[in-house]
Amino acid sequence: MKQEYFVVVVAHSLRGRLKRIHIPHQAVYVILALALLGSISAFSVVASYARMASKVANYNALRRDWDALRSRYQNLQKEVSQTNQQLASLELYASEVSVAYGIKQKLQGPSDISAQGKLVPSFTESLQDYDYLRRANTLALLSAPAHSFHPLNGTPNLWPVSGRLLSGFGRRSDPFSEEGEFHKGVDISAPTGTPVHVAADGLVTYADMMAGYGRLVVVSHGGVETYYAHLSRFNVHAGQEIRRGELIGAVGTSGRSTAPHLHYEVRQNGRPVNPYSYLAKANVFSQAKKDFPF
Repeated sequence: MKQEYFVVVVAHSLRGRLKRIHIPHQAVYVILALALLGSISAFSVVASYARMASKVANYNALRRDWDALRSRYQNLQKEVSQTNQQLASLELYASEVSVAYGIKQKLQGPSDISAQGKLVPSFTESLQDYDYLRRANTLALLSAPAHSFHPLNGTPNLWPVSGRLLSGFGRRSDPFSEEGEFHKGVDISAPTGTPVHVAADGLVTYADMMAGYGRLVVVSHGGVETYYAHLSRFNVHAGQEIRRGELIGAVGTSGRSTAPHLHYEVRQNGRPVNPYSYLAKANVFSQAKKDFPF
């Protein structure tokens, strides 16, 4: 029987001999089928590897998200623990102040008032009570003869921070609105975190946030007060007696501030005065290149 086949002619490059090779059609078809099957298998392997790589990438992304959530959860636990400690300290402080000022801690009324349920103040009410007690304690320290503070060196004669003068006292252009305003103090440039020291002996009358000033510390030196604004942290509290050169905070950008600096004010009987007359006689003096109309 005759069988169809392909003829492949092969010639030697040097001897020039020709050789014919007979390849049946069935062998060609088998080879093509095997090649197609191999291509399909290779494509399946590549597709499987791509799916596996995609799943691994998704798993790694989910693992990173899980690690980030676990880290945030641990940070929240630390914050909750710190908040609980602060609340415990506030409760202890409130108890001490209430005992010192004779504030009644028991409810007046019938004996069965406890049957109406336990009265638990909210977090906001607790903070309001704490602020009230702290202000009352500060006023008591300022007014009580037993706590009257007589500074040994009540004249602000020390630069509060090592830096350069940026903006002077008096009329200037507001850096935000570019409108004219009266600058009540001077701005001293310094990097964030630079220590801020009190300029004279005195009593801290304010250490809290204030609109525009950010974190603000006010120190009374008798008839003179000094203001330290835009702080990044506090190292003192209201009612604390402090000596010249002691640390009260650090330079920052809190409040209406465009760059890290200390806003320093001097007030006499509540009226802002030019701090330059005090800074010019201070131990450390660093004049900026620009002349200011002091």
